[in-house]
Amino acid sequence: MCFTWCYFEHLQYVRLSYDSRPENILRLMLKEWHMELPKILISVHGGVQNFDLHPRIKQVVGKGLIKAAVTTGAWIFTEGVNTGVAKHVGVALKEHCSRSSKKICTVGIAPWGVIENKDDLIGRDIIAPYQTLLNPLSKLNVLNNLHSHFLLVDDGTVGKYGAEVKLRRDLEKHINLQRIHARIGQGVPVVALILEGGPNVILTVLEYLQETPPVPVVVCEGTGRAADILAYVHKQTEEGGNLPDGVETDIIATIKKTFNFSQSETIHLFQNLMECMKSKELVNVGLDILHVFFFLSVSALSNPERCATQL
Repeated sequence: MCFTWCYFEHLQYVRLSYDSRPENILRLMLKEWHMELPKILISVHGGVQNFDLHPRIKQVVGKGLIKAAVTTGAWIFTEGVNTGVAKHVGVALKEHCSRSSKKICTVGIAPWGVIENKDDLIGRDIIAPYQTLLNPLSKLNVLNNLHSHFLLVDDGTVGKYGAEVKLRRDLEKHINLQRIHARIGQGVPVVALILEGGPNVILTVLEYLQETPPVPVVVCEGTGRAADILAYVHKQTEEGGNLPDGVETDIIATIKKTFNFSQSETIHLFQNLMECMKSKELVNVGLDILHVFFFLSVSALSNPERCATQL
């Protein structure tokens, strides 16, 4: 794939079925795209729609993410489109490529049905010029041209997200099983990074924490909505999973206002938040992303059995 502006001459992409096997996808990435197996996988989640970040937070999060990826030899997974959290990752990558020639493997995993100008990408073994200018009247999205690779997941729907969710998670699990340290049999650590986000992001966090083995989560406080609610609940939750008097009412009111939820929807999401807090030790709140990911990668390589619990 060739974009109108990018820091990779050609960007690799593949259109694939939503039920593609993760081992086949990873084989493509390693053998055909010649990507090196990562030392750590950073899976970034957050709002799909555009959102603003305070300039200081934007700078700290962006630099921290890029330094973490470069230092640990990580891959970054995002939704790959030029809106929301993936766009913020793209801005950080643009800053990086203006100062360094070192490439970061950033994989956009997006639903085929939400991509603008996707007809330009149809073909086998082609180099396809791709227009990244979005029609202002379109309800679709263009791909973010700062990513290095794209998995475009097709389930036959148009204009809907969701086709990519299970494939992305299955691929993350499969990568986690790959051995990066033969002597101790250590797999690739996976870490989830949360910026802003809607209620579905909280459900994603819960799913990560309930995986076997569980996936550590880093929440970027100050980025808004779901991330800030998670950060607040994390700070307020006491040992044993209890909340101080009056805090539950505050959290419920915040959820209702933030997401414009009904009372029943609010209570259900609150219950999911408290389920997340049963694994509070796996959730790290803050903006020092470099420190957290460096610690995780070193911990994983030196003592894999304790990597998750030491976060």
